[in-house]
Amino acid sequence: MNDLNLRWDVLENKLIERFGKRFDMDGLLFMIGMRELGASPHRNFKKEEKVDLMHIAICRLLSQSGYYKLSHLDQDGWPHWELQKPLPHADMFSQVALLKAHILEYFEEEEIF
Repeated sequence: MNDLNLRWDVLENKLIERFGKRFDMDGLLFMIGMRELGASPHRNFKKEEKVDLMHIAICRLLSQSGYYKLSHLDQDGWPHWELQKPLPHADMFSQVALLKAHILEYFEEEEIF
């Protein structure tokens, strides 16, 4: 088992301990998006807003590698990001590995656990 998978398993176990359930990638992106927005976990979001939250999370995560930069917050407090450099072309497995690495870095950087 490589380091990324080992670290991912540790994160999954911490999330299970804290929330009592396993999160898939979409669930983690939604959680990160809510955190970045500063939204209450009890707030109900429309389907389009859920997609927007996941986009916020992806931009925030990829900002760690300089792909995105926070541009501004709109009048409702939603962050908007600007692409800084082209995203790498990769297969789905490589994209998932990239997101996993950035999610792990996010949890460490933000000292969530």
